[in-house]
Amino acid sequence: MAHALPGYDGACRHIHGHSFQLEVCVRGIPLQQDGHAKNGMVMDFKQLKELVQEAFVRHYDHALVLPETVDAGVRHAMDTHFGKVICLPFQPTCENMIGLLVQSVTPALPPGIELWRVKLSETASSYAEWYAED
Repeated sequence: MAHALPGYDGACRHIHGHSFQLEVCVRGIPLQQDGHAKNGMVMDFKQLKELVQEAFVRHYDHALVLPETVDAGVRHAMDTHFGKVICLPFQPTCENMIGLLVQSVTPALPPGIELWRVKLSETASSYAEWYAED
């Protein structure tokens, strides 16, 4: 995903991209049903990955994300020439993207499973984290 942070006082005000790394942790009670294919699991990792992909990742992967405050003509030109420009009602910081992810993924989780922790890394040393208890 690429983004720009207009008004920021550093290089991130320019359009730039990241190879984001995402960690999602859920909690619940492991299934205790002998003979069941999911016995001992809170949630199948494959199912969780597909859910997160559908609810969030597919929308933002290979997209340019900008705040709605960017001039409409600029947004239109970017979309016309490059496609997949997404405008959000907030600055697309890592912290704000985590909030959006939580809002997108939480309703898609199966009953009895809750989002516990999310970590979104822009680089190996720059990341934001969200915890349910916060």
